[in-house]
Amino acid sequence: MNIRKFASLALVMALSLGVTSCGSKKPAEEGKEEAKVEEKAEEGKEAKSDGKAKKIAVLLYNGSDTYIASVRQQLEKLDEEDDSIELVYQDGQNNQGTQTDQLNNVIAQGVDGIFMNIVDISAAPTAMETIKASGIPTAFFNRDMTASMKEEDLKNFLFIGTDAPEAGKMQGQILTDLWKKGDMDRNKNGVLDYVMLNGGLDNPEAQARTEFSVKTLEENGIKVKEVAFQDCKWDTDKAKTAMDTWLQTNQDNIDAVIANNDGMAIGAISALQAVGMNTGSSKDNMVVVGVDATDLAVAEIDKGTMAGTVKQDAEGMAKALITTMKNRLGNGDFIEGTEYKLGADKKSIRIDYQIYTGK
Repeated sequence: MNIRKFASLALVMALSLGVTSCGSKKPAEEGKEEAKVEEKAEEGKEAKSDGKAKKIAVLLYNGSDTYIASVRQQLEKLDEEDDSIELVYQDGQNNQGTQTDQLNNVIAQGVDGIFMNIVDISAAPTAMETIKASGIPTAFFNRDMTASMKEEDLKNFLFIGTDAPEAGKMQGQILTDLWKKGDMDRNKNGVLDYVMLNGGLDNPEAQARTEFSVKTLEENGIKVKEVAFQDCKWDTDKAKTAMDTWLQTNQDNIDAVIANNDGMAIGAISALQAVGMNTGSSKDNMVVVGVDATDLAVAEIDKGTMAGTVKQDAEGMAKALITTMKNRLGNGDFIEGTEYKLGADKKSIRIDYQIYTGK
């Protein structure tokens, strides 16, 4: 083959490759949206910002917690409706070491913002120092770590939660109303005998719910006695195990189960149903109250197997997180120009609770 023919052949091959390349570009572009959806759904994916949608890492203390799962569901709904943000999720699985590694990873990946539902409140100062070095705006939520926040932290940190004592007060009010109807005193001793399913001895929400549920009863003139107490760490199975044990020794001497969350209340109901109580048709029942108004708890209340709960507004929590973070990323301030106001501590937004005792 002479040089002229070789050059002509090379030119034809080059043009053919160019046409093939241009022809394949459109299908690749069409596949981008599908790939984007798959990437968005993938937990723990790379989270580096592309300069368009703001990427926000959502660090959950435990994705299997019923209330936290509800918050995630509401966040996902808002994310789907809003092209200006993209949420990426990490599940700490109730392990602070795991969550700390996840925090370091999302910071290294360059997210624009962080929503942090911390596993261990005592780890908040360390987490805040790590985040400060990156300058990434962060909204802590659900687990109250405001004791670790200082005035100089408020530009880049916010806490969104509830007024924990209020949940306990509302539980106490539910029990007060039922006691005054006159059919709660199972052993007829004139004392409201209760067992307490606690969410965590070092958790401010659990402490407040435990304290104020009982204090409200006492303030309403009701004599109370704690029959048993167990730290079940918000866990349904642990609560069922505790209730199984108590029913073996004190079944006839318990009037009420006070659970710091609905998950533990459901565990108690499972134990009660195993001995023929709280079935919906049983004559001998025990009053059970919780907190969160999860779908499962609401269903039990509507069936008459659970007395009541205190609604912790997952939808309101998700909306507050998204609204304040978008405002901080766009306008440099979490609150200014939004519908939200800081609470008395000037560090937090508090989402209201509501009593639910049935349709």
